[in-house]
Amino acid sequence: MKLKIIIHKAEEGGYWAEVPSIPGCATQGETFEELLQNFYEAVEGCLSVNVDVTRITSKDRVIEIAV
Repeated sequence: MKLKIIIHKAEEGGYWAEVPSIPGCATQGETFEELLQNFYEAVEGCLSVNVDVTRITSKDRVIEIAV
């Protein structure tokens, strides 16, 4: 799986990163190397969260939009 991440320089020093395709998935590190190490742990944690299954019936429609 490939993910795009946005890396920001933190105002107080170090870095923080977010994954736009996984809402709420973010991490930080004092160095770039620490950020990358923390990033893998953050993504694993975000993807391992149990999410309730949405039940879709024949009366429902699923659409995809771009904004």
